[in-house]
Amino acid sequence: MSTSSPEAVKKLLENMQTDLRSLSMECKKKFPPVKEAAESGIVKIKTIAARNTDILAALKENSSEVVQPFLMGCGTKEPKITQLCLAAIQRLMSHEVVSEAAAGNIINMLWQLMENGLEELKLLQTVLVLLTTNTVVHDEVLSKAIVLCFRLHFTKDNITNNTAAATVRQVVTVVFERMVAEDERFKGIVEQAPPVQGNTNRRSVSTLRPSAKDAYMLFQDLCQLVNADAPYWLVGMTEMTRTFGLELLESVLNDFPGVFLQHQEFSFLLKERVCPLVIKLFSPNIKFRQGSSSSASPAPVEKPYFPICMRLLRVVSVLIKHFYSLLVTECEIFLSLLVKFLDGEKPQWLRAVAVESVHRLCVQPHLLRSFCQSYDMKQHSTKVFRDIVNALGSFIQSLFIVPNGGNPAAVSAPAGGSGSGTQGAAQGGPGTGGVSGNLTTQAAFEYRGTWIPLMTVSVQGSAKATYLEMLDKVEPPSIPEGYAMSVAFSALLDLVRGITSMIERELGIEEEAAAEFRETHPDQEWQPQQGAHLVWEEMVSACWCGLLAALSLLLDASTDETATENILKAELTMASLCGRLGLVTPRDAFITAICKASLPPHYALTVLSSNAANLSSKAYSIQGQSVQIISPSSESHQQVVAVGQPLTAQPQGTVVLTAKNIQCMRTLLNLAHCHGAVLGTSWQLVLATLQHLVWILGLKPGLGGALKPGRAVEGPSTVLTTAVMTDLPVISNILSRLFESSQYLDDVSLHHLINALCSLSLEAMEMAYGNNKEPSLFAVAKLLETGLVNMDRIEILWRPLTGHLLEVCQHPNSRMREWGAEALTALIKAGLAYKHDPPLAQNQRLQLLLLNPLKELSNVLHADIRQKQLESVLQILQSQGDGLGPGWPLVLGVIGAIRNDQGESLIRTAFQCLQLVVTDFLPTMPCTCLQIVVDVAGSFGLQNQELNISLTSIGLLWNISDYFFQRGETITQELEREEEAQQKQAKEKGETLNRPFHPAPPFDCLWLCLYAKLGELCVDPRPAVRKSAGQTLFSTIAAHGTLLQQPTWHIVVWKVLFHLLACVRTSSTTADKEKIESGGGNILIHHSRDTAEKQWAETWVLTLAGVARIFNTRRYRLQQLGDFFEAWEILLNHIQSAALSKNNEVSLAALKSFQEILQIVTPVKDSDRAGDALAAMGVPPVLIDPLSASGPGRPLVRSDSLVERLTRYNGAELQAPPPGEESALEDSALWWSAWNTWYRTGTDSTRPPSGPTEKLSFIPSQPFLTALIQIFPALYQHIKANFSMEDLKKLGVILHGAVSVPISSDASPFILPSYTEAVLTSLQEAVLTALDVLQKAICVGPENLQVMYPAIFQQLLLFVEFSCKPPQYGRMETKHVANAKYNQAEWVALNYVPFAERSLEVVVDLYHKTACHKAVINEKVLQNIIKTLRMPLGLKYACPSESTWKLAVSSLLKVLSIGLPVARQHASSGKFDTMWPELANAFEDFLFTKSTPPDNLSIQEFQKNEAIDVEVVQLISTEILPFANFIPKDFVGQIMAMLNRGSIHSQSPSFTEAEIDVRMREDFSKVCFETLLQFSFSNKVSTPQEGYISRMALSVLLKRSQDVLRRYVEDERLSGRCPLPRQQVTEIIFVLKAISTLMDSLKKTQPENVDGNIWAQVIALYPTLVECITCSSSEVSSALKEALGPFKDFMQPPVSRVQNGES
Repeated sequence: MSTSSPEAVKKLLENMQTDLRSLSMECKKKFPPVKEAAESGIVKIKTIAARNTDILAALKENSSEVVQPFLMGCGTKEPKITQLCLAAIQRLMSHEVVSEAAAGNIINMLWQLMENGLEELKLLQTVLVLLTTNTVVHDEVLSKAIVLCFRLHFTKDNITNNTAAATVRQVVTVVFERMVAEDERFKGIVEQAPPVQGNTNRRSVSTLRPSAKDAYMLFQDLCQLVNADAPYWLVGMTEMTRTFGLELLESVLNDFPGVFLQHQEFSFLLKERVCPLVIKLFSPNIKFRQGSSSSASPAPVEKPYFPICMRLLRVVSVLIKHFYSLLVTECEIFLSLLVKFLDGEKPQWLRAVAVESVHRLCVQPHLLRSFCQSYDMKQHSTKVFRDIVNALGSFIQSLFIVPNGGNPAAVSAPAGGSGSGTQGAAQGGPGTGGVSGNLTTQAAFEYRGTWIPLMTVSVQGSAKATYLEMLDKVEPPSIPEGYAMSVAFSALLDLVRGITSMIERELGIEEEAAAEFRETHPDQEWQPQQGAHLVWEEMVSACWCGLLAALSLLLDASTDETATENILKAELTMASLCGRLGLVTPRDAFITAICKASLPPHYALTVLSSNAANLSSKAYSIQGQSVQIISPSSESHQQVVAVGQPLTAQPQGTVVLTAKNIQCMRTLLNLAHCHGAVLGTSWQLVLATLQHLVWILGLKPGLGGALKPGRAVEGPSTVLTTAVMTDLPVISNILSRLFESSQYLDDVSLHHLINALCSLSLEAMEMAYGNNKEPSLFAVAKLLETGLVNMDRIEILWRPLTGHLLEVCQHPNSRMREWGAEALTALIKAGLAYKHDPPLAQNQRLQLLLLNPLKELSNVLHADIRQKQLESVLQILQSQGDGLGPGWPLVLGVIGAIRNDQGESLIRTAFQCLQLVVTDFLPTMPCTCLQIVVDVAGSFGLQNQELNISLTSIGLLWNISDYFFQRGETITQELEREEEAQQKQAKEKGETLNRPFHPAPPFDCLWLCLYAKLGELCVDPRPAVRKSAGQTLFSTIAAHGTLLQQPTWHIVVWKVLFHLLACVRTSSTTADKEKIESGGGNILIHHSRDTAEKQWAETWVLTLAGVARIFNTRRYRLQQLGDFFEAWEILLNHIQSAALSKNNEVSLAALKSFQEILQIVTPVKDSDRAGDALAAMGVPPVLIDPLSASGPGRPLVRSDSLVERLTRYNGAELQAPPPGEESALEDSALWWSAWNTWYRTGTDSTRPPSGPTEKLSFIPSQPFLTALIQIFPALYQHIKANFSMEDLKKLGVILHGAVSVPISSDASPFILPSYTEAVLTSLQEAVLTALDVLQKAICVGPENLQVMYPAIFQQLLLFVEFSCKPPQYGRMETKHVANAKYNQAEWVALNYVPFAERSLEVVVDLYHKTACHKAVINEKVLQNIIKTLRMPLGLKYACPSESTWKLAVSSLLKVLSIGLPVARQHASSGKFDTMWPELANAFEDFLFTKSTPPDNLSIQEFQKNEAIDVEVVQLISTEILPFANFIPKDFVGQIMAMLNRGSIHSQSPSFTEAEIDVRMREDFSKVCFETLLQFSFSNKVSTPQEGYISRMALSVLLKRSQDVLRRYVEDERLSGRCPLPRQQVTEIIFVLKAISTLMDSLKKTQPENVDGNIWAQVIALYPTLVECITCSSSEVSSALKEALGPFKDFMQPPVSRVQNGES
């Protein structure tokens, strides 16, 4: 209910009337005047109520009268009455019905009461009500009221005093509130202040409005009073205290700052009165130095007085807070004073309140900013802001440092507050200051034995002071231990928090503005306001050193997790702020501090120490005190949570990590995580520290670079408590997240991060050199993590990242390398797998960039790295193989970068990659890469580590060739497109296009590269590789050669095939002949391959065969090349040199190839023959339309025959020539070239060695010679037209030479038949066949060829001689085969008998056909035959083989049966004259052989042989003697003599008794006798001489018989019983037999042909025969019996005897 409502008014009137009544009642007796006044007052009130509508206004008007009774009542000084009156007055006041005059009266009345000391509390109450309810009291009245209150304040009564004090405070407030209200009312009315008269200092008050004036006067007097001067306005003041005055001043300044800021008059008071006053009052505090003895100072110094000092500081705080802008200079002084109060020499309480004051400033960042702007940033001004911070720092430091070596107790405050000295610490701290390491429960700081507890002094961000509020204390209070430290600590934290949040907020606003500006004006550059930045930078620059010094020290000393957390947070926010403002040094300094705190004390870490050295060299001078940045103390009372190894190059002891270290580490992680963008170069510090911590904690990198707890390799040196064990996964996780968050960094920050990691890694590499300790892999792992999360902008960091990792990969330490490679390959794989935008397929540059490091890895020599590289290639192929596109050359380059010094496993992995490429990816890669694939596959063939891989890679080359074949058209088109493009480029640049095999079209070049590669492999040092490569090369050329264009064939022949042949020939001829020991393991090497030479031989064979086959199968195609003849010559030359090589295998193969190119043997057929191909296609050859032939071949320019084209499409081997050309090889020049080759080969290979045989070089093998000779017949067919006698002679030499070659004894069992069998070797067969071919050709050939017959005879007869006289091969010792030992390398002469015999048969046969030919007659062939046969005939039993002479005889008989008629026919020409003596000699040698029959000759055999002799004699008797008149007489004479001899001498001296009758060759003798006699007694004796010869012969015979018989008889008689010698017996027996034969002959002959003389001699023998009868030998007896028998015919002489008795 408001005071003006009707009800309130009614109530007031009633109350007043009641009050007046009461008053009149009270005063009725004692104070009648009062009673009357009261009663008239009642009437007055009633009247007013009755007359006026606005009762309150009327009351106010008449208030003096209304109040009067009450004033009078007060005047009675009667307590009861006074109380009643005061209450009534108060009621009136509260209804605001007191006028100014009335108020004056009331005050005066109150004053009297005060002076009488009555109702003091009521008085105060009344004054208060009066002044607060309305504004009627002004000027003097007001001042009187105020003085009244002051006076009451100084009474003896405590209650009154306090109430008065409160009232004064309220009244002072009221005065100022009125002024504020007044200003409010007049707001907006601008008043012209009258000009100031003169230059007076004092502003005149006249310009002020009433309330303002009152306030002004009041404030001015307060200053006067505090200054102990007389007041101007508050007249009547009796006493005053400074403390109260200061409190009032402070409250006014604090509550009504606006008044002073808006009114110049008041501002003036502040400047002129308040500030000087404060400075003056401060002086005792400034001058006073604790502990300085009074004697030292000349004048006694006023001691600081706590109440005043504390109040002054409060005033200062207010002044600074509100009027800083007015009092810049004054504030500078105040602040400097404040800083001084923190000095260690000041009393404890003073320092405490000073710290509280500083704290108050610290929670006002804007104020601090103003300081900075006004002082620090001005020249020649005190650096106030910096000093405040430094003072705080040095204050905190001073608390830990016992002052200048004096007694620590001296520090204790005079008021007995326990100091912060060591003793105090010892009392205050549990135990002995906690040094024993007991964990204190109380939060505290502890440093070098000083223990300072930490209290909770205020809520963060508000400076709630304790001692500044102790307004009731007169004595300085005792300061609890740690209080000052706690306040300073809070101040520090609040300072950091305030500044950083303020600047960051403003920075944020600015950044938003910038972003907005960029959006709206994209083309313009945002210009930030420089001013703000300068201030921020200055603030940070000014404070960071002090802050860092203090915070580092506190961090080191802190034993409380929360405190530590706060300190770390402060350092972190500072670091981040410095980073944002680009202040590198302070940023690094704060980060260094956190880093150092994370690591164990005194941990040697170069990055940090260099940085700290930077800082500690700056000692800050704060008010003459030098403050060092204190290095961390060693004895920290922290819980140890981990023990580990320091990360150093030299092994050292262990280091410990405390819980605080871990806490710091987390802060560090937090810093990096949240403020990575502003770290810049300090990433280095952060990461280096993290690396060391990670190392000490034993975290090892795992998949993707994340660190996982792992046991250190060095052993159990890492000890982790459970506390930290649970923390590790978290730390590891944060670490990973930290690098994951790098994706939010801008490019520059990211580069800083990468650079830091790289240099960290370089250090780790340095450290890992020269020892195989576990290296620190932190940097590498984190580079990997960073790369992986920044894939979307990988380009900007790829080069530094991979460049560094490549260096790591070359590090000698294997773990280090391994991780480098792991990281690099993981990045490459991730990069390729990442979904880039645009995709990699469209961004070739990026793809090549990503793949390039993979290629670079190939230069690393370490096998493990290459292994990793290749494994990743394999994975890339498996996952991204289809999309590699332009990256193929790089990938293939990596696969192909193998060297022989890289172990097998590497090569095996690389090869797996290649196999994958060839099997799966050939179709996806650009065709230009196919050549690289060929090269790479080739290089795998050439590596010598792993034979199987070499062989398999040759298989791959075959697969590749197949692929080329199948995709020919596509590849051709793509390559030709590419070629055009390149030519265009080359033309533009003015260069020539340079690629291998240039003139050939690109697709052909691809083939040529393939062939060239295979060609290289064909001369690999390893035989298996050569073999495989050779087979593949020739197969591919055979299978796919049809795709090549004609000119390309030229290159194939000259550059590929002949080049290969030349290389192989060179290698084979220079190959080592040393025996190779059996290969590794249990591999045995066959003796035919146990030297390099033999292995090369195999290669030569293959190569030659392959080339020959190509020449054969592609003959038609090759002949169209212009230089086919030269090629042919070279090929023949190769064949010749191979044939003449000293290796049987090669030489034989060469001849096979020779045969093949001459098309003597059909080449071995493959399945893809032309006919088969057609059949396979199911098309009858005739029906195929020439244009639609299937298959991927390319259309040719020539229109070829149908078959030709089909065979080409289907890769057939034998190409049919086009119709019309019968044989492609009809060119005689080619054949003659072949003949020359054959001749040279034959001559050289069969020429016997000339030198002594010890140095026997090489003897061609039988199969070789056979093959050589077998070539001739076919060759001859083509050259017979011009085959001359000359050539025949050449041939003869070769044939003879070939047959003469011996064979080695170890080969003989395979070639020779057993000696007894009469079988020809194939060589001999061949030789005869060759001659046979010749003679057949002569036979059917023209006449002029027949002159060759004799030469053939001559050749054959030479061979016939071999039967008795094997040919000599040079001067070589050959053994008879029977005597050769198989296991010795001796040379064995062949069994030439069968050969000679066959030759003889041929001779006979041929002679049969040609006996009558002119040439045969002219060249005395018959004579030669006989001459040749003489030898076996003469040797007879001495012949190597019995069959020989038998054959010779039969042949002789056959030849003579043909030849003698011819000879007789031509007797007159004399062409046969020389033959007859030969013939006679032949007969002679045979019939009377010098050789004796072998002992083991059986009787049957002997008889057979005798029959042969008989046959010869019969031939003489039938074919020769009857024609004696055509035959030279000498010859006939010889024959006669021979028969004669046969008839007598034909006994063999070696018979046994038993055989004698058989062995006497009786039949032979008989036939001889008979023939002789027949010839002797024939009437056809043409000359007396012949008859004479035979007669002579008979008489000699008879005479000799006579002698033998006689001698025998005598000897028999003499010998008595002893038997005669065997020989003599034999002789006598023979004689007896001869006599009986003679008798028979004589009987058969015509009697007229026998000379009578003979008869006489025969008869004369009879007596002698009779005398022999007495002999004892039975043999002789039986022979005698036979001899005597015929004599019965002489018992009666025949008639003719009588008639011719005389003869």
